[in-house]
Amino acid sequence: MSSDFEAYEQDFGTITADITNKIGRIPKLSGEEKTQLVLNVDKQLEEVRELLEQMDLEVREIPIQSRAMYNSRLKSYKQEMEKLEKDFKRSRIAYSDEVRNELLGDDAGSSENQRAHLLDNTEKLERSSRRLEAGYQIAVETEQVGQEILANLHTDREKIQRARERLRETDANLGKSSRILTGMLRRIIQNRILVFILGAIILLTIILAIYFNLRGH
Repeated sequence: MSSDFEAYEQDFGTITADITNKIGRIPKLSGEEKTQLVLNVDKQLEEVRELLEQMDLEVREIPIQSRAMYNSRLKSYKQEMEKLEKDFKRSRIAYSDEVRNELLGDDAGSSENQRAHLLDNTEKLERSSRRLEAGYQIAVETEQVGQEILANLHTDREKIQRARERLRETDANLGKSSRILTGMLRRIIQNRILVFILGAIILLTIILAIYFNLRGH
């Protein structure tokens, strides 16, 4: 699993480096050429998002003792992705001095103010989006923890039920053994009583025989 994660890391590094280069070129372009480059970067950013999703899935499969290190790396990649998206949004509405002067002439100052206002609104939207995403992530993690707890409780319940069944079987076996031992003890006592009675009868018979024999003489 870690080898797959590292392969995704390499792809992430390659694509983000290319995106960074293109983002730096966007403000210097205008017209159709700029539109095409923006669309190309937008497509690459989508590829990066998919890579991050795959990396997230891989981290979930990594043994828990090694997961913290990969989680930390994944977190830094997500932060890098956020920075790229912010830079990309700025580059889409930014122009180099040359292009701005060519397009706006005397209105460049007014355009600069509008651009600053737009950037401010964009950052506010980004912050709201990040908060919503964080809330969603917490909800998903909470649901996963709840499912794990329910699964553990179900497993524990089954173990308790099996233990109770074994206890009932043990009680039944002990009761049966107790009845067998009681019967054996009863028979032993009866046999001893019979032996004692037979011994007494035999002894009495011998005594009577000796008595009558001596009396006859």
